[in-house]
Amino acid sequence: MTALERVVALGRQWLVEEPEQLLKHFERQAEQLLVLRAELSQCQADLQACQAELQIAQAEPHPGQVAPFRRDREATAKPRQRPGRKPGHRGAWRRSPAPAVTDEHIEVALVACPECGEALPEADQRTIEQTILEIPVIQPRVIRLRTYRTQCGHCQQSVASRHPLQVSQATGAAGTHLGPRALGLAAALNKDLKLPMRKTCRILQEMFGLELSPGGLAQALERVATSLQGAYDESLDTLRQSQLIHTDETGWWVGGPGHTLWVFTNPTTTYYRVVERRDRATAKAILSDAFQGVLVSDCLSVYDGLDGVQQKCYAHHLKALSKALKSEAGQGSSYLLELRTLLHTALLLKRLAPDLDPAHQQRSRDCLDARFAQLLAQARPPDTPQGRQEETIRQRLAKQQDHLLTFLDYAEVDATNNLAERQLRPAVISRKLSCGNKTQQGATTWSVLASLAATAQQRGDSFIEQVAHAMMLHNRVA
Repeated sequence: MTALERVVALGRQWLVEEPEQLLKHFERQAEQLLVLRAELSQCQADLQACQAELQIAQAEPHPGQVAPFRRDREATAKPRQRPGRKPGHRGAWRRSPAPAVTDEHIEVALVACPECGEALPEADQRTIEQTILEIPVIQPRVIRLRTYRTQCGHCQQSVASRHPLQVSQATGAAGTHLGPRALGLAAALNKDLKLPMRKTCRILQEMFGLELSPGGLAQALERVATSLQGAYDESLDTLRQSQLIHTDETGWWVGGPGHTLWVFTNPTTTYYRVVERRDRATAKAILSDAFQGVLVSDCLSVYDGLDGVQQKCYAHHLKALSKALKSEAGQGSSYLLELRTLLHTALLLKRLAPDLDPAHQQRSRDCLDARFAQLLAQARPPDTPQGRQEETIRQRLAKQQDHLLTFLDYAEVDATNNLAERQLRPAVISRKLSCGNKTQQGATTWSVLASLAATAQQRGDSFIEQVAHAMMLHNRVA
């Protein structure tokens, strides 16, 4: 007999012998059924809530699960502006070059209709002129260089004749070399345009007929960096003698993590250096006591102990304030709002400075300085979440109070460190493509060539010609 059959039999027995017992049993079953239905409804509600949280979590992944450059949903939700320049800007188009003797002239006559073959009189035809800028098929310039070597009978020294196009004295299997301008192009592709080694070799092969392996390119770039070492050192001396330096840093690999890439730059010069430690002693050794200008940086504690005048990046301060005001504890804080207003007022005063007389500008600056001093002098109450949030921002700005308004005292100093961050961005892209360097020598080569390529771009010079000139000069000195 099954369980269901036993229950039915027991019910029939109770119905005949004990009907009251059967009614009480039905009552207990009804009560249990109501309890189970209530529990089922609660479980269904909990399940729906968990599904909603799961959808939100899937739509908003945790930091670290997405690329660091991913845009926030709030930014993407804003209506997109119309692409292109704003109204009023002058149009841009490709202009025809000035006529030259080497120009090719091609006439394409229209004798008959291409549809029906009817003859077309020339008198009814309208002339249409176009200029086509085409790239010719490039063949490498092959130079068979013959030099001579002997031993001087007078001084007994081994001597040899040299030519400016020589970049190496190797012979035999290694006797075929790339010329100075070819090396300049390879260095520009790899270090200025940030192409990987293999893609650089591919372009040299497909476009210029220059065959080169990635290993051979690495060795060639090392020789180029050696010839440009003097220009690299000179760029650092130029920065040390300048009135302004922007600096920033990021992590770097040299056979593994742990190194740092430091950038020091101003509007005309950029200097990269890969170092083992991101500390105050390293920064001071690079800048040295020769630098007496204004140092613009972020709020990294490494810079706090450096001597001289400094300006801390307003973009970092404003970002911290915006994040605090958006937090639950900082919403509606009049203290944080006033600090943000003071920073924006200082930025406005910088923009209006050319139109203000010096006395008015100085009074405005003094008022800002005095109000900053009042707001940052007194600790915020720690007994509320808002007070603790305000105290965090107060300590941040109070630590950098001496560096908040420096940019108002120097016309060439900006309130932000955007220049250093823009110059650091190509290096970050290069690191993403190559994962840094494998050896210290490779890091030195990268620093030298990337620094001089960035400097040439700032000054409007040709990095290719700089490399070619340096290689020919190095050969003459050798």
